[in-house]
Amino acid sequence: MSSQRATAFVPGHVTAFFSAHPADDPAVAGSRGAGVTLADGVTVRVSAADVAADGATGDAAAADAAAAAATADSGSRTIDGDRGSIGAVEDVLADLNATGADVAVETDLPIGAGFGVSGAAALGAALAANAAFDRGRSENDLVRTAHAAEVGRGTGLGDVVAQARGGVPVRLEPGAPGVGELDGVPASARVEYVTFDELSTEEVLGGDTTALSAAGEAALDRLRADPRLPTLMDAARGFARDADLLVPEVAEAVDAVDAAGGEAAMAMLGRTVFALGTGLSDAGYEPRACRVDAAGARLVDDRDRG
Repeated sequence: MSSQRATAFVPGHVTAFFSAHPADDPAVAGSRGAGVTLADGVTVRVSAADVAADGATGDAAAADAAAAAATADSGSRTIDGDRGSIGAVEDVLADLNATGADVAVETDLPIGAGFGVSGAAALGAALAANAAFDRGRSENDLVRTAHAAEVGRGTGLGDVVAQARGGVPVRLEPGAPGVGELDGVPASARVEYVTFDELSTEEVLGGDTTALSAAGEAALDRLRADPRLPTLMDAARGFARDADLLVPEVAEAVDAVDAAGGEAAMAMLGRTVFALGTGLSDAGYEPRACRVDAAGARLVDDRDRG
């Protein structure tokens, strides 16, 4: 017995600010705003049992076996080695007729803390399952599938499209590819981050987002007029304050970085602070650090991820 396998890497994403734009069609729904993608991200490995049918050989046998495995009962699901599943991932696998796959999600990022882990897992599953089962979907189609799954589950509005692009994405119009519109801030940077606790995305997005969205639109207008990283960070700080999302430990850290001469802001939606350069280190914190991810979501060789 052999197996067909594929691995995808999807960068983490911290949202600096956003406005919510719901719609009946989850592919049309989404958010406008901006954020930063991170070289720290999520790796998704998808494998399908490959048992050749009598008389089948080579690639044809592999394709037939993969299709048979995909239509079987759900395969194994793990998150960082422990049994567990993510709703948006299950929806992606169902759309790709790949529920029989074994799926392993691995990440060093905190879950539920504003890093877009759910969206990254959904997008990674889409890319890897498409390759493992030879489904023949395009990138935009896979991003659309993952975005719709994430929105449908209420766990995010704009992470997937941002993670697909990489860099410092600016979401000009909400929605999946073919509906939404993206731009970006042409910049790279070292990014530090500290997480204090989780914050429920579903709870925030499920409430009244009128004031939040007004603050997000104002922040986006500022960034579009001056698309630079310092402007993004300043607009993010104003957004968190105006949207009444700041929590004490985050506000304290942002102020400490500012006092040390750095740039920091709150990650949406999580009790997380991210800073450019060595901002958090200079303020006396012990952060994790990485770079802005320039490439966006992609298939990888397992050896590329160590």
